[in-house]
Amino acid sequence: MYIYNVTLQVDWSIAEDWLLWMKEEHMPEVVATGCFTESRLLRLVEVDETAGPTYAAQYSAKSKADYNRYITTYADTLRDKSFQKWGDRFIAFRSVMVLV
Repeated sequence: MYIYNVTLQVDWSIAEDWLLWMKEEHMPEVVATGCFTESRLLRLVEVDETAGPTYAAQYSAKSKADYNRYITTYADTLRDKSFQKWGDRFIAFRSVMVLV
């Protein structure tokens, strides 16, 4: 299993609205692509929250091919929607992991 992890720091000015949007709109939309079987959202603790809270959005893919299909077919469009909605009030760092 492959885990696509997106770590995000969100500006306090949008934190509540962004969290609701992630849980009710964005993450279900990512899973609806059919590339991932599930998602979960975690909040990092014991980190500096001066600029805002930090989250890890994780998406589980059955195969590298499913993950690659997401990246080549859907990722740019969904990232663009995020930037159109929230602008530069968040930063994101992406990584891919494999369950061992």
